Amino acid sequence: MLEAVLLALAGFVIGILSGLLGVGGGTVIVPVLRLGFAFEAVCATATSLFTIIFTSVGGTITHLRNKTTIPQLSLCLGLGGAVTSSLGALLSTMSPSWMVMLAAALIISYSCLTMLRKALKLPKDGPAAAAPAAGGSAAGAKATVIPPSDEFSFTWKKGLAGVAIGLAAGLASGYVGVGGGFLMVPLMVNLLKVPMRKASGTSLLAIMILAIPGVATQLALGNVDVVAGLCIALGSIPGAMLGARFVTRIPERRLRFIFAGFLAVAAVCLMLNELKLF
Repeated sequence: MLEAVLLALAGFVIGILSGLLGVGGGTVIVPVLRLGFAFEAVCATATSLFTIIFTSVGGTITHLRNKTTIPQLSLCLGLGGAVTSSLGALLSTMSPSWMVMLAAALIISYSCLTMLRKALKLPKDGPAAAAPAAGGSAAGAKATVIPPSDEFSFTWKKGLAGVAIGLAAGLASGYVGVGGGFLMVPLMVNLLKVPMRKASGTSLLAIMILAIPGVATQLALGNVDVVAGLCIALGSIPGAMLGARFVTRIPERRLRFIFAGFLAVAAVCLMLNELKLF
């Protein structure tokens, strides 16, 4: 019973991060199960992937209500990921545990650095400052902060790029037991110029789609601890709905720093554990 309560509480915190940042939560679920509950590597990744579907549902509902999702792009990402997530799940069962965890840590670290670099380029008060008004001097004029644009124009080229991103995210998702948001969000923001607020919601909807084949494969292989996964889901679903509500209230630059910090902690914990230093 104590383990069930602790898993649900962990799930609630994971859910908040999931809804806020557009990740399935696997980058936290895997370290929690591996470090806190001594799960085997394959079981930790498989159970994480199972839980991610429930977590994504909660956050996606709120994002859809808030109109912070791009459904067409989510579909492209999700279908691309669905093609490769089962392959990733099969590869994880053939790999030693240290290789699975090392891959997770490296992928998470890359995404962390990418998001951090992007955040550092944004001015503290917003993404850009307007030029002085016509007829005014640059020295005397007060800079007007331009709020981040939430506009995104979907095209077939961006859709194809979304499929390509989904293919990579799906493989990583099945292999290391994460939703793939840690890859999709930075790539959407950097390559497709999707606003961070909409990248979070778009990623969560895609994760719901791409995780299904990988979960089905892991269930068939008997690698999922269903009870532990459901306990985490009990906390993560309301947590994700709460986190998604905060997205529109937090500045773009701060959101990116939170995302980068969240990834850095997960990567360090995984590497220390696999090196037997934690």
